Amino acid sequence: MAGLSLRSASAAYGGQRVLDPITLTIEVGEQVALVGRSGAGKSTLLSLLFDAERSDISYMPQELGLVHALSVFHNVYMGRLSAHASWYNIANLVWPFRHEVEAVEAVLEPLAMAPKLWSPVGELSGGQRQRTAVARTVYQDAGILLADEPVSALDGPQAHNVMRTLTSHYATAVLAMHDVELALRYTNRVVGIDEGRIALDEPAAELSPEDLLPLYRGETA
Repeated sequence: MAGLSLRSASAAYGGQRVLDPITLTIEVGEQVALVGRSGAGKSTLLSLLFDAERSDISYMPQELGLVHALSVFHNVYMGRLSAHASWYNIANLVWPFRHEVEAVEAVLEPLAMAPKLWSPVGELSGGQRQRTAVARTVYQDAGILLADEPVSALDGPQAHNVMRTLTSHYATAVLAMHDVELALRYTNRVVGIDEGRIALDEPAAELSPEDLLPLYRGETA
């Protein structure tokens, strides 16, 4: 399995440049936090990484893409739709196979979501929906994880639990994050984005939250 690479990649929307030309390589085994204030370009950079190599990647955008009328089980199961024939997926929609239910339950259990297995997603809280999307991402079981603010609706123990789950399952990951303390604790490399450019790229072990404060000018990190 290869890592990810961008060379002189840039992005603009409505004629306004969002990202300056950026060159970035993510090696296998690196768990990278993209940090910076809102609007700095983190989400755009994550999208460029996904567009550069869509195979064997699990991508969790901020817009979770859940189907609110379907149960938690079905939303998590959707992470592996491409692994099965159409008839098999339809069968699981109507009458889920026992071994598939058990596999989804195993993913939900560490996220404290197993009791919600058959609950419609539309009835869940924002934090529960985010954990459902995290479970789908884990269930997809790709080689690389790209996640955009995977704990934005969570705090305290649940945020730590999600970060432990994602980083223990995906040895290679890029996570756009706003919480610098979580970023430093659960990743091994930090890339700081400021005004569409890479302003910092250091091992997480060599940084403190104070080192990242300049990236949040006029904003509380």
